[in-house]
Amino acid sequence: MTLGVLAVLGMAFTMFAGFWTDWLWYRSVHYSSVFTTTLSTKIGLFFVFGLLMAVAVGLNIWLAHRLRPPLSAMSMEQQSLDRYRMAIAPYKKWLLLAVTALVGLIAGASASSQWRTWLMWVNGVPFHQKDPQFHLDVSFYAFDLPWYRFLLGFGFAAAILCLIAAALTHYLYGGLRVTSPGARATAAATGHLSVLLGIFVALKAVAYWLDRYGLAVKSSDFKATGNWTGLRYVDANAYLPAKTILFCIAVICALLFFATLWRRTWQLPVIGFGLMVLSAILIGGLYPAIVQKFQVQPNEQAKEAPYVQKNLKATREAYGIDQAKVTEYPGKSTTPDKTKLRDQVDATASIRIMDPNVVSPTFQQLQQIKAYYGFPTNLDVDRYPKDGKEQDTVIGLRELNLDGIPKNNWINDHFRYTHGFGVVAAKGTEADSEGRPVFTEKNLPSQGDLGTYEQRIYYGEKTTTYSIVGGPQKEVDYSDNEREMTTSYQGRSGVNLDNPVNRAAYAVAFNEPQILYSGAIGKGSRILYNRTPKERVEAVAPWLTIDGDAYPAVVKGRIQWIVDAYTTSNGYPYASRTTLGDTTADSLTATNNSRAVVAQQNQVNYIRNSVKATVDAYTGEVKLYQWDTRDPVLKTWMKAFPDTVEPRSAISPELMDHLRYPQDLFKVQRELLTRYHVTDAQTFLTGSEVWEVPDDPTNNSGSAVPPYYLSMKMPGQSAQAFSLTTTFTPNGRDNLSAFMAVDSDPRTSDYGKIRVLKLPTNTTVDGPKQVQSQFNSESAIAETISLLSRGHSKVEYGNLLTVPLDGGLLYAEPVYVRGGSLKYPLLRKVLVTYEGKTAFKNTLDEALDEVFGVKGSTRPPETGGTTPPSTGNPTVKQALEDAQKAFDAGQQALKNGPDWDAYAKAQKDLQDALKRADAAQSKTDGTGGKNGDKSSDTSAGKNSDEKRS
Repeated sequence: MTLGVLAVLGMAFTMFAGFWTDWLWYRSVHYSSVFTTTLSTKIGLFFVFGLLMAVAVGLNIWLAHRLRPPLSAMSMEQQSLDRYRMAIAPYKKWLLLAVTALVGLIAGASASSQWRTWLMWVNGVPFHQKDPQFHLDVSFYAFDLPWYRFLLGFGFAAAILCLIAAALTHYLYGGLRVTSPGARATAAATGHLSVLLGIFVALKAVAYWLDRYGLAVKSSDFKATGNWTGLRYVDANAYLPAKTILFCIAVICALLFFATLWRRTWQLPVIGFGLMVLSAILIGGLYPAIVQKFQVQPNEQAKEAPYVQKNLKATREAYGIDQAKVTEYPGKSTTPDKTKLRDQVDATASIRIMDPNVVSPTFQQLQQIKAYYGFPTNLDVDRYPKDGKEQDTVIGLRELNLDGIPKNNWINDHFRYTHGFGVVAAKGTEADSEGRPVFTEKNLPSQGDLGTYEQRIYYGEKTTTYSIVGGPQKEVDYSDNEREMTTSYQGRSGVNLDNPVNRAAYAVAFNEPQILYSGAIGKGSRILYNRTPKERVEAVAPWLTIDGDAYPAVVKGRIQWIVDAYTTSNGYPYASRTTLGDTTADSLTATNNSRAVVAQQNQVNYIRNSVKATVDAYTGEVKLYQWDTRDPVLKTWMKAFPDTVEPRSAISPELMDHLRYPQDLFKVQRELLTRYHVTDAQTFLTGSEVWEVPDDPTNNSGSAVPPYYLSMKMPGQSAQAFSLTTTFTPNGRDNLSAFMAVDSDPRTSDYGKIRVLKLPTNTTVDGPKQVQSQFNSESAIAETISLLSRGHSKVEYGNLLTVPLDGGLLYAEPVYVRGGSLKYPLLRKVLVTYEGKTAFKNTLDEALDEVFGVKGSTRPPETGGTTPPSTGNPTVKQALEDAQKAFDAGQQALKNGPDWDAYAKAQKDLQDALKRADAAQSKTDGTGGKNGDKSSDTSAGKNSDEKRS
């Protein structure tokens, strides 16, 4: 008995620990109203519907017992049942309570899971848009219909359980007989069961009526378009009238069942029920099949066109692509002299040669500094000012990497090593002479263009374990050559562990008994958990769908994670559905699951980027901002959870500078636009204009090419804008059919504007796969790639960027080499292709010059391949000649193997020669060696970077 009591107490405390730790966490992030609202809704639904089910079943069991015949028939069947009646007689009340409690618990648990449906129904706001068939507001389908269907399902379950329970009770006590002579059922049993059957049939009548509206959101396969939602010709002209007729028949049938209370015969109800079943087969099944076969199929396009037009309009509105601007684009340059286009390239796009999905190992090698820090597999692209001008920047955080801790134990893992440290950023459009990123923020502690900010990172994408901070145990920041720098967390995040009840609860919740008695936990200790940005936003707003890629930004002296969140629905009439997990998959998610959408199998037919969320990397503070001020789904949730979402006006200008158009929404929209760029029903039905998203030509995963962020100017725009871009190819072919870009800068009025450049169908323009194939097949390029790949080196291709230019399309792709001794990629070549002419050079400018036939360019010379300027100083002249020789030696070293040792020596000689030339020229100019000092500092910085790598 003692052991039993202890076991019960242990189970009770385990349940309490889960509840208590959840409450403490929500209170710590100041979203306790989310916890209480959700919990109270679940409890309310549990008790209301659990009680309703228990009362319904219990009442019918009691009524069946009450209506039992006073004397049972003398038969073998009844004599056998006597034993059971006598056995349960002493326990009838307890058995009744047990049965009703069991069905009540099951029904209540099922109902509590519908808390979202209830909250949306009770708080729903109108869309102010009506469906084209029944002319009801869209909110009826999005908020009301799901709740009515739940009630109907609950009613069916209750009717069936009551019918089974009543029938078993009647049989046990002689009201129903199977083998006994005489009547098979008493009059009381007949009346009771017929009423229950009448209720069931009445519910079926309601189901038929609701099914009429359900046709507007019904999914089906349509040969002409694949996935389809909404009414088609056969639905409107066969199923819809059939449902109305079946509703009327079901009502009559239900009345016949109720009539048995007076007639005490099953004859008419059975006839009515048989008629209803036959009608369902003939009217609901056979008749629509006849209409489809003999009316629709012979003239399908004409019959279906009006309904396809409704689907086109609704789908484009539901996914926010109704304002997409599709314009014709020639696909061929209109300027005969291509040299004139060279200067237009820089004005048209800031071509990013640092691929954030490739250079993470380079960041890791050059800027990890300590093994217990790490960078995500895919870095992010943002905009930061430099010399008064914004530039595309590749950015990543130096987050905590527990695998690199010198000695893994509980204290080190959870008390000493608790956070990452600092931002690392590099120019997206440049590389240094060795192919490394040009860092604008680097080192430890971080220094550079971002100024002073809180560099400690307690919350990040790689921070998946709990930490206990703020107590007697000091935490490691970083170490320099002299000592280890430590800190103690000063934030108010996390849950205080001063209370022994809290410690016991977390010891149970995390299955770690040391939390209860460890001496490392003392006054002021706080436990931090749920530390990834997506986890925190999803927890405080469980009604949102979270984008797969959170990205960091330095805002007003703090590192903020920015998280895009969506409101979704699958109840938008006539809008075709899509599965988020499938639609947002691409070559990056195939190799990095952390970028996948949280709701993998969510089927939706309405989506809005309605919320922008931030998570402070130091305090973990979560803020939700209303982004789409017109979204009725968001307004509904804001009514359900008041004061959890801040108005859009609360977004600071500094934060606005870093917001962008979300990738997952863009991927959903581009997938829909492969078919729904067409606005004419006849063209849509023929399928002649179907596009597809091409596979990533630089990745062998066979997955879709990811969209790319790029500052560029689309035709018709006056200046470059930070954009998200992608390409389309015709269905089953590799040539280019369209180019799509969306303005991603929220500071402009064009934010979210989708522009699609449609190429003519009577000409062929190379698509991404063809460009990559052309690149790989050219003998000179293939020979160079072969040279770069010798030994243990590996060639890696970066993002293949597409830029519309003067009616044609410019492709640019960086090529990296991961050397045998160097475990990280360095930029070695750049591919540029324009209208069939391809260049493969060391730098982007060289490649562009060759493609456009520019010789002797007047643009500033780049580090590396330079022509010595004329000078009267012999020292300068000799130094520049030495620099040219060193550069040539470096290029030759790349071709020989490549020979990385010889290449490194050549680069060192090049730097020394340039340093001598700068110092000599400074003396000639009379600057007193000022320039020489600067060169020396730069060289010293580079040498320091080399030693560190």
